[in-house]
Amino acid sequence: MRSPAKLKTSSSELDLDRPNIEDYLPSGSAIQEPHGKLRLRDLLDISPILTEAAGAIVDDSFTRCFKSNPPEPWNWNIYLFPLWCCGVVIRYGILFPTRVLILTIGWIIFLSSYIPVHFLLKGNDKLRKKLERCLVELICSFFVASWTGVVKYHGPRPSMRPKQVFVANHTSMIDFIILEQMTAFAVIMQKHPGWVGLLQSTILESLGCIWFNRSESKDREIVAKKLREHVQGADNNPLLIFPEGTCVNNHYTVMFKKGAFELGCTVCPIAIKYNKLFVDAFWNSRKQSFTMHLLQLMTSWAVVCDVWYLEPQNLKPGETPIEFAERVRDIISVRAGLKKVPWDGYLKYSRPSPKHRERKQQRFAESVLRRMEEK
Repeated sequence: MRSPAKLKTSSSELDLDRPNIEDYLPSGSAIQEPHGKLRLRDLLDISPILTEAAGAIVDDSFTRCFKSNPPEPWNWNIYLFPLWCCGVVIRYGILFPTRVLILTIGWIIFLSSYIPVHFLLKGNDKLRKKLERCLVELICSFFVASWTGVVKYHGPRPSMRPKQVFVANHTSMIDFIILEQMTAFAVIMQKHPGWVGLLQSTILESLGCIWFNRSESKDREIVAKKLREHVQGADNNPLLIFPEGTCVNNHYTVMFKKGAFELGCTVCPIAIKYNKLFVDAFWNSRKQSFTMHLLQLMTSWAVVCDVWYLEPQNLKPGETPIEFAERVRDIISVRAGLKKVPWDGYLKYSRPSPKHRERKQQRFAESVLRRMEEK
């Protein structure tokens, strides 16, 4: 058993790690005790605002949904550092040029086949659509090969049937590529600029994909109408929706939008889980362009993930679309091992309104003034 002297010494050693508040005050200043009996603990007792703010700082589950956790460094000593240097040379000097060559060959094969099919078979829509689907699956396979993608699919492969929609959790735009190499889905996606936008308006347009812009409020009505029309067609490609509406870091699932669940059709859940052993597949679109994201994947060792095609679900009697969406989210979260959080992913793109801030400030000021008057 330790002696009191030793415990006192260890306690003093711990105190050395604690910051001294007086170090942050201007020179010559000191912490003054407040007049009267008012203490900080009194404010904490009577102010739920401060308690709420402190809780948000300690446990910010919203921000954690969109953070990319860097891997733990392992090249920390003289024995491991040479191995890490060899890995860098192999990944950037051998694997990356090989993958660029694979992707280039894929694009040459795809474009030399897609352009004649698209323009010369306009009179035979059925054959043209079938060939275009096969070619899109082919180019997506080349993309997956350029990352040395190791993808394991579980469950029956999706088929073309009317009145069904597929929904999946969303980590990156490569979710679409990984799913597309197995089945040519028509996806609902945010309209992007640059070369991605060019592909959206040309190649992916032929699959029946639907684009929207978050900043346009009118797009919601247009998209909802197109969704209902698409799911009714027996010859249309299966419809794929990412109901979270934004990329989440594959540790959590945020709220599902109810649009996919009020179409009156069968919902087929898809769970996607990435193994972060070699690379983090999460795409933070605010900090990184999709081109840089692809380069990150192409310079990694491999992209490893599992895809589960889960049992189709239907709206139960007396169940609302919101409850239906939460039930499907539960199924996906459990299968992929993800944590559910009660947040709307679109909050990532917006700020609190001035009215909300002013209301919080007014409540805080009133509670402090009321306590001061009591003192």
